[in-house]
Amino acid sequence: MRNSLFITTALFAMGAISTAMAQEKQPYISGAIGYGALGDSSNSGSFTEDFPVGGTGGMLDGATLPAGTPVGWETEFDGGFTGAVAFGLDKGFYRIEAEVAYSTNDVDTHSGVFAGEIALDDVDAAVLIAAQTDPLEATTGTIVSDGQGELQTTYLFANAYYDFLVEDSPIVPYIGAGLGVGFVNVEFSPSGVGIIDDDDTRFAYQAMAGASFAATEQLSFFGEVSYRATTDVEVEVDLFAGELEIENTNIIGEIGLRYNFGS
Repeated sequence: MRNSLFITTALFAMGAISTAMAQEKQPYISGAIGYGALGDSSNSGSFTEDFPVGGTGGMLDGATLPAGTPVGWETEFDGGFTGAVAFGLDKGFYRIEAEVAYSTNDVDTHSGVFAGEIALDDVDAAVLIAAQTDPLEATTGTIVSDGQGELQTTYLFANAYYDFLVEDSPIVPYIGAGLGVGFVNVEFSPSGVGIIDDDDTRFAYQAMAGASFAATEQLSFFGEVSYRATTDVEVEVDLFAGELEIENTNIIGEIGLRYNFGS
């Protein structure tokens, strides 16, 4: 489904931009703020070095997991803030623009920690600390359920829009799509334990739908819903030698203002 959305977004953006560039254009500037519902992430990766399991007091005590052993967990996020500014060119039915957008979401909780075929939520949390000699007397599930941390993304997009103009109506529905790049920072520190603090730059894309209301010939208010995503974010784990891929998909609702410099 994500691949289909990406292909549709790319074709729409390239087609609309090509058409709009061939027409006379009027410049505009816009700004928006809103709410982002960051999707749950199935984090998956592997150990990059052999991992001597910590003192769990159980069947894993003293074991060594070889490099390449899969590791991961689920992360849920709270809703968060989004904002964007854009400079664009408008000609009738088409608009093209350059946009800088930002989103930030706190971690709600982590769960479902695994290594290889082994579920670790009910195992002593010492299992996550290489060569830890004594149990910590708290399960992994208890430690990671306290979801401190956040995921922040700054985006640069090239967007294209199609406006459904209705004669003598100040309300203009529209659809749009954008391609660009996302600069992502990930911090996971459940119960104050630093697990990940890393950043990555990934390909980004979005699809938008909304409507604007022309208050004057130059000033319009708008409301918009968008699906915004990057390809999976690749980060290094600090707590043990490992790499992880984190999903970054956001459903966003925004309100904003657009000022058209044309007469």
